[in-house]
Amino acid sequence: MTKITKDMVIGDILDKKPASEKIIAKYFGTGCFSCPGVRMESLELGAAMHGTDPDQIVKEINELEGEKKDKK
Repeated sequence: MTKITKDMVIGDILDKKPASEKIIAKYFGTGCFSCPGVRMESLELGAAMHGTDPDQIVKEINELEGEKKDKK
């Protein structure tokens, strides 16, 4: 199981936990996925840029683990 943290790069989170896409889109919008920053910026930085709480996003992403097993 992968534990997601706010200092992880957004693209790495998406790679490790594809289901996190719906949570990230909820807070950042879908434009995030085509932005080059997705492969360089941490979740914490993205949250700061979008005026959201990174701890809430991390909580919701980590709760996804209980719904489904991660795909490998």
